[in-house]
Amino acid sequence: MKQDRTQLAWSAVLLLLLGMLALSGCAATSPSQIPAMRPVSEYVKPEATYPIDIYDPIEGFNRGMYRFNFYFDKYLFLPVTNTYETVTPDFVEKRVSNFFANIRQLTTLANCLLQLKPEQTMDTVGRIMINTTFGIGGLWDPATALGVRQHKEDFGQTLGHYGVGNGPYLVLPLFGPSNLRDTTGLVTDTAAFNMLDPFNFEDNEDLGMVYVGLSAVDARHRVKFRYFETGSPFEYELVRLLYSKYRELEIEK
Repeated sequence: MKQDRTQLAWSAVLLLLLGMLALSGCAATSPSQIPAMRPVSEYVKPEATYPIDIYDPIEGFNRGMYRFNFYFDKYLFLPVTNTYETVTPDFVEKRVSNFFANIRQLTTLANCLLQLKPEQTMDTVGRIMINTTFGIGGLWDPATALGVRQHKEDFGQTLGHYGVGNGPYLVLPLFGPSNLRDTTGLVTDTAAFNMLDPFNFEDNEDLGMVYVGLSAVDARHRVKFRYFETGSPFEYELVRLLYSKYRELEIEK
């Protein structure tokens, strides 16, 4: 009886080995002998943009910074912004937003000139003059009512206009998604504005701090994005893709 069980076990092992040998023979068949049902080109378009195409060599750091920004936003920035929205009448909020938008047109003007865009330059000069005078320092926006187009340019776009590539993707503390080119642009624009110093902040640091703080709160007030509320389990990749595509379109304008 024991001998029968032994023979049965060896027979099972032999059948298993024969089956594995047959399967390995099938797997060894040359791929060229098996025609592709549908070519890869039907699914992967060479001209398309995919998340994996975005250069992100320090993804671990960027993801950590993304989470830091989430906590900063949730526990500090949003509470301050929500308080601002609660205690400030909508009329005043609009005046504040218009004021900062008018100031930012100085950056747009400089970069329109650098990009040699005469039409956008004239529009921007017109907006600054109209809104600063008739709009009482930019608190109102009569230029839009008069049909003067608003443009938005920065030094990152200027670099892209002249062929500078994105460089590695970056997530900046507090500022969020960026890349090496746009970070260079941000630093350059900020340095240029500080050198211009239209409000003489150098002699009034307290006023400068109020300006920076109110500008930041106004900027957050105008952005409806909330971290981890996109509904996507791949929010980091989604934001990275959307930011990169958005900047690409801005440069192509």
